Amino acid sequence: MAKEAVSPEEQALENAKNRTESFFENNSKTVIAGLIAIFVLAAAIFGYRKFVVEPRMDKAQEMLYGAQYRFEEQTPDYELALNGDQSAPGFAEVVETYGGTPAGNLARYYAAACCMHLGDMAQAEQYLAKFKHVKGKTGKLINAMAEGLKGDIAVDNGDYTKAAAHFEKAVNVSDNVFTAPMYLRKAAMAYKAAGNEAKADACLEAIRTKYPSSIDARDAEKYLAQ
Repeated sequence: MAKEAVSPEEQALENAKNRTESFFENNSKTVIAGLIAIFVLAAAIFGYRKFVVEPRMDKAQEMLYGAQYRFEEQTPDYELALNGDQSAPGFAEVVETYGGTPAGNLARYYAAACCMHLGDMAQAEQYLAKFKHVKGKTGKLINAMAEGLKGDIAVDNGDYTKAAAHFEKAVNVSDNVFTAPMYLRKAAMAYKAAGNEAKADACLEAIRTKYPSSIDARDAEKYLAQ
């Protein structure tokens, strides 16, 4: 029987197939070893997250809750919330032990707030310098408050222009009817202290027009009338 003619395209596909099969035959051990290595690496990553990362995150969150409870009491004990005691750790320990977790990062904000209430502005600034913005809608409010703390520190240092910039950033990070007018008012006072009356008035006018029902709107009206 005559051999059926093969087109150049079919011959090329056949040659490619043969080369692939030949490669696997000659390198099967190497290929299989590589696949096993990938599987082992994936399993190791999964295991690390499951048995190392997730338990650390859970423990950090548990520690954070205890310190938050003391921070949010009707009469907060900021010293205790920051440094803890034998019954429960404070924010400082959460940061030191689990600083790489989301709870540890949030603890930096709380630790900075505690330090400010205790009058230790330098330590508060150190905590905030390593604080990373939190994701999500709830995170925006925390981020705004962190910028507000930076502004308060700048005021304490006498750098009013820098303080105003942080307060305005707090407004931009979370533009809501609760914190935005408060930070605009703080920005206005900082600009006034820096001698920039035009920017101070612009902040006050923004409160009056954008947040007319806020408590700060009444103060804005009073300052603008002066």
